[in-house]
Amino acid sequence: MKPHLIVLDLDGTLLTDEKVISPKTKETLKIAASQGHHVMIATGRPYRASEIYYQQLELTTPIVNFNGAFVHHPNDRSWQTIHETIALPIVNEVVEAMQNFPVENIIAEVMDDVYAQYHDERFLDILSFGNPLITAGDLRTSLKTDPTSLLIQADQLTVDPIRQHLEDIHAEVIDHRRWGAPFNIVEIVRHGLNKAVGIHAVSNWLNVPKDRIIAFGDEDNDLEMIEYAGFGVAMGNAIDELKSIANEVTSTNNEDGISLILEDRLSLNKLRVM
Repeated sequence: MKPHLIVLDLDGTLLTDEKVISPKTKETLKIAASQGHHVMIATGRPYRASEIYYQQLELTTPIVNFNGAFVHHPNDRSWQTIHETIALPIVNEVVEAMQNFPVENIIAEVMDDVYAQYHDERFLDILSFGNPLITAGDLRTSLKTDPTSLLIQADQLTVDPIRQHLEDIHAEVIDHRRWGAPFNIVEIVRHGLNKAVGIHAVSNWLNVPKDRIIAFGDEDNDLEMIEYAGFGVAMGNAIDELKSIANEVTSTNNEDGISLILEDRLSLNKLRVM
């Protein structure tokens, strides 16, 4: 069988609700890699919060972080790193506008540095993976560098009005996505960026055509990726919008949904029993 590119979202997809890779899914991915298939991660997380899974799977591919704003190869310097940021004046305009909304926090990530509008131990705890330098204070004065991404935390009823404002005022310069539970987060990246952009660059580098890309996701930030892939798979726990555009819906992230699809499409069950 010709080499395929297997693309994995992390949270709600590759990872169980306990934030681990199940033994069966890990074994399936290892078998796929041993047969010449390429396995890669495409996530909204920064690299510092996804490196542990990259290492556990012993990957040899580039990785897409920040929903396509940062694409690099941890082990191959020949790969030309992609890093697209949000212009600081735009960030300041967004932060200024958010003063008119009941937001709980605004977070800017500059690669491995985190800037928070307000100190909030509960939310900052999920951003502390990899021990980033965290600075708390008004972003309009503390942030001096174009950030890779901007996160706006608000209650459930405020998220949609915030996204509408961003669409009305900044649609030409930024794109935004919504996180799932447990926090209501609007994530902002530079306009034109998404996971599919990073995957396109990686598939060209690996010389794998679109019809041999299998992608797995569950959330709003996976829409372009699932639509782009030759075979897009929505997890059983995915949002309805993603399920509606996927080629197939598999079992949930807690039920080895990735393994079930790959065993079938790549005939890995036969290899498992040999």
